[in-house]
Amino acid sequence: MNKHDVMSKVIDTLNCKCPNCKDGKIFKDSGNIFLLKIPKMNDRCLVCDYKFERETGFFFGAMFVSYALAVAQMITCLVVFWSLIDFSPLRVFFIIVAMAFLLSTLNFKLSRSIWIYLFYKAKA
Repeated sequence: MNKHDVMSKVIDTLNCKCPNCKDGKIFKDSGNIFLLKIPKMNDRCLVCDYKFERETGFFFGAMFVSYALAVAQMITCLVVFWSLIDFSPLRVFFIIVAMAFLLSTLNFKLSRSIWIYLFYKAKA
């Protein structure tokens, strides 16, 4: 696999595109964190009919991916706002809580997209 293929996969994963045809979208909508609305997934790709949920409970593992994304974002906020900008610990705590809230729908989408791509096998 060359660099172009890897980069293409990363971009498709971040854009939540179907791993099979690269054209269809995994999600129907993007959700709205302020309305407490999580993004809705398509059951199948609207372009190639690829089934996203391979089995019941398939996305259980995506929670661990979401957790890893959230932890990375929180550590980044901690380093930037406490170490580099020198905010007080209480202010950093509130910034981290706000960032976790604001990025929750993005993490939901990305974690499921990453999970789908991790287990996708192209048909030969």
